Amino acid sequence: MTARRSNGGFASRPRDADAWIKAPDRSAGATPESDPYTARLTVDITPALRGRIKIAAFQRGQTVADMLRALLTREFPNTDGEQT
Repeated sequence: MTARRSNGGFASRPRDADAWIKAPDRSAGATPESDPYTARLTVDITPALRGRIKIAAFQRGQTVADMLRALLTREFPNTDGEQT
């Protein structure tokens, strides 16, 4: 039987939340060439909601990503002076 390999803190809590939030994404999809100031966010939604979002983005002539970035920026404005 082989030993089980640890994921290196997969379910552990970060010691410093601010540093954890600002840390670059170390997931498989992150590459050194990617913009260091962006992060991927995964949200589980229903297929029906996903469809409505895609239709709205298409009707507005936007990508889903651009539309959701604008929505999140409006809902969560920057209050600490950092650039978004």
